[in-house]
Amino acid sequence: MVTAALLPVQTGPPIPELTLEMVVVFAIAVAAFVMFAAEILPPDITAIVVMVVLIVLGPVTGISPEEGISGFSNDATITVLAMLVLSSGISRTGAVQELGERMASFAGTDERKQLGATLAFAGIPSGVLNNTPIVAMLIPVVSDVANRGRTSPSKLLIPLSYASMVGGMLTLIGTSTNLIASSVTARLAEEYPSLHRFSMFEFTQLGVIVFVVGTAYLMTIGRRLIPERISPEEDILEDYEMSPYLTEVVVDSDSAFVGRTVDETLAEIDLDVDIVQLVREEGTFMEPLAGKIIHPGDVLVVRADFSTLRELIITEGLSLVAFSQVTEEELAADRAEQDLVELVVPSWSSLVTETLESSTFRERYDANVLAIRRGAELLRERMQQTQIRRGDTLLVQAKKDSINRLATNRDFIVAQVPSEPDYRRSKIPVAVAIILGVVGLAALGLFDILTTALAGVVAMILTGIVKPNELYDSVEWDVIFLLAGLIPLGIAFERTGAADLVGALVATSAEYLPVIGVLWLFYIITTLVTAVVSNSASVILMLPVAVETASRVGGNPFAFVLAVTFASSADFMTPIGYQTNLLVYGPGGYKFTDYFRVGAPLQLLLSVATVLGIALFWGV
Repeated sequence: MVTAALLPVQTGPPIPELTLEMVVVFAIAVAAFVMFAAEILPPDITAIVVMVVLIVLGPVTGISPEEGISGFSNDATITVLAMLVLSSGISRTGAVQELGERMASFAGTDERKQLGATLAFAGIPSGVLNNTPIVAMLIPVVSDVANRGRTSPSKLLIPLSYASMVGGMLTLIGTSTNLIASSVTARLAEEYPSLHRFSMFEFTQLGVIVFVVGTAYLMTIGRRLIPERISPEEDILEDYEMSPYLTEVVVDSDSAFVGRTVDETLAEIDLDVDIVQLVREEGTFMEPLAGKIIHPGDVLVVRADFSTLRELIITEGLSLVAFSQVTEEELAADRAEQDLVELVVPSWSSLVTETLESSTFRERYDANVLAIRRGAELLRERMQQTQIRRGDTLLVQAKKDSINRLATNRDFIVAQVPSEPDYRRSKIPVAVAIILGVVGLAALGLFDILTTALAGVVAMILTGIVKPNELYDSVEWDVIFLLAGLIPLGIAFERTGAADLVGALVATSAEYLPVIGVLWLFYIITTLVTAVVSNSASVILMLPVAVETASRVGGNPFAFVLAVTFASSADFMTPIGYQTNLLVYGPGGYKFTDYFRVGAPLQLLLSVATVLGIALFWGV
């Protein structure tokens, strides 16, 4: 017998007429989509612009100033803020790195074991901690595991991101998307009584299915589709193809460089050149080099292309060192003092949109940038004027103490494990107990998640896990402003009837599809929206439309809510739709198309698994 869910259904009320209010809200939404996709402004600034426009056009959009800024006091926004602080507290104890060390000892040199350990150690913790910090903390651990096992880091870093995404669907607090979806659903419940705010383990059974299916795919088919963009060679300079750009030259006695400091010399040369290292009889000198006076006979390691080097030799009185080839070992000859590392620039970094010159990078961090990796693209020329983008990876030469300072700077993610990490390991048991308390009290229904999360933050401050002066640095403020700025757009969609109109149009598919087919269609639409904007933006905009569609096709509104919630955290096809994908983009040396090649089959597989799981547990 064929069930009603598998038969096409008749749509509900007629499609609403298009009004001026709807047109204005649609125009604002489309403009926001274009700005998100083109990255005209940072996403959080775009969200604030949207909020201001909605307030200014309040008579048409129906958004009052109080409603416009309501996103800042929204329970989901505050909860996300608290969870970011809790995740930062765990990070400061080194608990995740402790797990990473156990992962490394288990994984050894076997690639399959390394992959399995990466999936487990990234996915399971992401169920109770925000998955973005989890990935940020595990990038250096996974890269180190890969290098020790002679495995390409590219084979492990996309799985690291994907595992954290599917792991984030295990509980309410695994990702900010879940918290936002819960808040929006609670607001929609005022009109649709069958809806309710999510509990801690509301959809854990479905999350387990998604996690198992996703990890099984990555261990089998996905493993074969992931390319080796970065070779497992030990010399990092070879990975960045730096040989043509690093050369040793000797300062002749009649050179214009003699008697000048490095800083004065570079300032007077109108060429794209940099002095990376200075070698003389008494030793090797690196950053800070600015005040070093150049002597005759000094050997300089310079970064320049062939034509620039030729002009430099002719005009400045320098000579090439015969049979010279600069290697990683030579450039970091005294590894107790200096080294080469990769720095990932996350979206929340203050360096985004700056240049190395405008940010005074060299002077601020006592570090020298040799190259920039942007996905699969390598930049080694005119870097001082190159605008830094989120997701860029910088190849940096610095002293050990500078690297350790960079490792604690939230503007960067150091892609190698620091030699002397400043972790509060003695606080690990207390931090874990606080997280368990936050989850346990919320799960038992004794307090809501907002209350337990804020109490957890207070507990971490009182126990010294997070110091008061570290509190504000623990928050990814771009995420908070993005959420707060877009929540009024979701309200405007409901209030003006725009959500009703879109829902009615999508509901026409029910004339040809069964309800479960409409549910699957909504999952696919949401993933496409997420690829263009972001996971938080898509869940805010799509949930009202999903619920309206469900009511028109006679479906279960809660089933449609879950489809949107899971789909918003399932952008596997691009590096820009989800934060964790962007974090591994540079360290893995990936091309934009790599995400589609590996992620598209996974996206399709999970769309079927998720929809069938929803139908099994909640009905459609």
